[in-house]
Amino acid sequence: MMIDGRQRKNINTALFVEIVQKSHQRTGQLTKGIVAKILTKSANDPYGIKVQLETGFIGRVINRLE
Repeated sequence: MMIDGRQRKNINTALFVEIVQKSHQRTGQLTKGIVAKILTKSANDPYGIKVQLETGFIGRVINRLE
């Protein structure tokens, strides 16, 4: 089930998500991982909520995975 990654209310720590890292924005390559920290302060972001995964990767949430 995919949930909108542009709304902060849909993102919590310990969620399994797909993000796109800044260096992969042109290719659209996605990285899967578990959210360790939410970096975006606003309620929504048109490009996706910025998070840091447990692996240390930082990027914008594209999909929330179940």
